[in-house]
Amino acid sequence: MKNPITTTPLVNDASRRSFLKLSGVLGTAAAITASVAACSPASQSSTGASASGGVDPTKELVAGISFALSTGFDPGTASGATPVAADNHIFEGLVDLHPATRKPYLALAASDPKKVDDTHWEVELKQGATFHDGTAVTADDVVWSFKRILDPSLKSLFAGFLPFLADVAKKDDKTIAFTLKTPFAAFAQRIAVVKVVPKALTDSAEKQKAFDAKPVGSGPYKFVSAAANDRIVFAKFDGYKGQYPARSNSMTWLLISDGTARVNSIPSRTQAIEDVPYLDIDSLKSRVTVQSVQSFGQLFLMFNCAKAPFSDKRVRQALHYALDTESIIKKALLGNAKAASSYFQEGHPDYTKAKTQYDYSVDKAKSLLAEAGVSGLSLRLTSTQNSWIDPIMPLIKENWDAIGVKTTLDIVPSATVYSSQRADGGDYDVVCASGDPSVFGNDGDLLLSWFYRPGTWMKTRARWADSPEFAQIQPLLDQAAQADADKSKSLHGQVVDIIAEQAPLYPVFHRQLPTAWDEKQLDGFQPLPTTGVSFIGVGHK
Repeated sequence: MKNPITTTPLVNDASRRSFLKLSGVLGTAAAITASVAACSPASQSSTGASASGGVDPTKELVAGISFALSTGFDPGTASGATPVAADNHIFEGLVDLHPATRKPYLALAASDPKKVDDTHWEVELKQGATFHDGTAVTADDVVWSFKRILDPSLKSLFAGFLPFLADVAKKDDKTIAFTLKTPFAAFAQRIAVVKVVPKALTDSAEKQKAFDAKPVGSGPYKFVSAAANDRIVFAKFDGYKGQYPARSNSMTWLLISDGTARVNSIPSRTQAIEDVPYLDIDSLKSRVTVQSVQSFGQLFLMFNCAKAPFSDKRVRQALHYALDTESIIKKALLGNAKAASSYFQEGHPDYTKAKTQYDYSVDKAKSLLAEAGVSGLSLRLTSTQNSWIDPIMPLIKENWDAIGVKTTLDIVPSATVYSSQRADGGDYDVVCASGDPSVFGNDGDLLLSWFYRPGTWMKTRARWADSPEFAQIQPLLDQAAQADADKSKSLHGQVVDIIAEQAPLYPVFHRQLPTAWDEKQLDGFQPLPTTGVSFIGVGHK
C-alpha cells in the first residue's frame, strides 16, 4: 500500500500465548509494517467487532476501576488514568489505537493518511459521522481539535507528542491537510493522540469547563454521568459509524479504590476489574479468569541531579546496583514484574539491551560510592502512596541501609510528590514512583520523549537538562523520529545506553498488570497492557 506505517505489538511473552493470538503477534518483537486499515483489530477478532453473535445488549456491562476521577473528561486536558480510559469509549481520533493490541485502525479517517511529501500529509474524513448531540463531525471540528491542543493557553500535555506539527488546515470539506516542521515517520499513528471534539462546544473557556464535566464525542458510548469517587455511567450511541459499535445498551464503571472490595465485587457486581492485588491473584482464579500482561509501566528511580552527591552519576549508579531487584519483585509483587534491562520492556519493538546492566552487587555499589568520595550518606526517599508500591519501599530502604546509606522514607500522595514542596520545587533527594506514558501510545519516540525531551521531567524534576548528555540525546531523538524502523531502533538504542549509564531517571523494573474478568459473562474481552479496562468491541453473553 502507498502509506505503510509501523505498528507496535507489545511483547513476545510465552505466558500470554492466547492474548498474542488475538493480537496477531507472530512470535516476534520486530514491528510489523502494514497500513492503518489493514492492521485494524476488527480483521483479527472473531467476536470483538460484531454487534451480533448471540450477545444480549440489554445486559449492562459493569467494571471495577481502581482509580478515582482525578481530572475531567476533556480529551485535550484529561491526564488521569480513569478519564483517559473512559475517553477511549467516548471519543474518536482520525486514527485510534486499540486499547488491548495497541494497533492502529481507522476511526474518523475514511482511508489511510496520505503522504504527499516528507512534510505534508492529508487525511480524508469519513462522511456521515456524528457527535452524540446529533451534529455532524466536520473537517472544521478536526482542524479545531488539533489546533486547540497546540494552543499554549490550553496547556495540553498532548502538545508535547506533536512537536513535529507546524500547521493543520481544511483543504476541503472532506480533507484535512497537515504541514510538518520536519519529516516524522510515525505520523499516521501518532495523530491518534488527538481526539476530535465539537468546536461549537469547546471554543471558549466557559464552554470548555462545561464540556470537561459533560463530554460529547463520536465514539461508541455516550457519557451519561460521573461521580468522582463512585461511578461513571455510559450509554450506547446508536449513531456511531465506526468499526466497534457498542454491544451493550449501558455500561457502568464502579470506582473502587480498595483492592479487597474490588476483588469481592467480581463476578456478583462486576464482570471485569483492573489492578488485581497480587496477593489475591491465585484465590481469584477459582472464580474468574485472571491474567497478568507485561507492560511498559515501570517503577523508576529519579534523582535530584542538581544536588550533591546525586549530581555524580556514580552515586546514582551505586544506588541502582544496591537493589536486589529480583528479591523485591518476588517479595512485593509475587513475581509480577521483570527487572529492567533497558528503558523499554523486553519484547517491545524498540527494545535493545542497555550496555549498563544494574545487576545486584553490594560490592559494586560500595566501590562506586568510594570512588565518588561519598561516605555516611543520608537520603530521603520520596514515594507515591500506592497499594503496590507501598510494600516495595521498606525493601529498598533495607537494601540501601545495607551499603551504609541511611534512608528515610517519605511516602506521600502523588499530588504532593509532584508539587513545589517536593519534585517540582527541587526539595527531594530521590523519588521512587511509577510511570507509564504507553497509555497515550506505544512507539519508541513517544515513550522516550515523555521523560527525556525538554520539559518538566528533565528540567524541573530530575534537573538533568543542563547536562552535556541531555544535549547529546536530543539530535539522536530527532534523527530517530525521521528514520525508518530499523534506523530508528538503532538510534533509540544509543539513547538508551546514555540514559542507562547516566540514570537521572531510569526503571528498576517493568510491571505486569493483572486483570480479572468473567468469561461466562463477557464476550471478546481482553486484558490491557496499560492502566484501565476496555469494552471496545466487548459484549455481554
